Amino acid sequence: MVSFLETFGGMALGCLGAGLAVVLAGIGSAKGTGMAGEAGSGLLSEDPGKFGKVLILQVIPGTQGIYGFVVGFLALLFMGVLDGSAIGMTITEGFRFFVACLPIAIGGWVSAIFQGRVAVSAINILAKKPNDWAKGMILCITVEFYAILSLLVSLFMLLGLQ
Repeated sequence: MVSFLETFGGMALGCLGAGLAVVLAGIGSAKGTGMAGEAGSGLLSEDPGKFGKVLILQVIPGTQGIYGFVVGFLALLFMGVLDGSAIGMTITEGFRFFVACLPIAIGGWVSAIFQGRVAVSAINILAKKPNDWAKGMILCITVEFYAILSLLVSLFMLLGLQ
């Protein structure tokens, strides 16, 4: 393990963290929005007039993918990858960037999937009680709080590395 780290260095660890932030949060968002889209398609086949409300419920689990992208982008920026100033990052420095990306990578991944499940339930509310659809949306946004906490922790850790 040590020889691997010595060979690829801290930059590889930092880039791995940035990549995981983007990929895992993106996978969670794809899963969450996909589940909501499937449920919404069923409702829209019966009542196309509810498209706007279904779309809102579907896109809510997609925010985690955006959060992961922001953290990944900032990590690459702070490491100097984007401006070409990245040279000689130690393993310790790379590990710090890797760890800073983990909260949104894992928190975004998991919360997006659970938020997608809540969005599916909210679409069921919209189908059965259209006037109460905002209650389902509020339930979806409650899950968002934990994605935002993951985002903030990753951001604070990245800013602390500056």
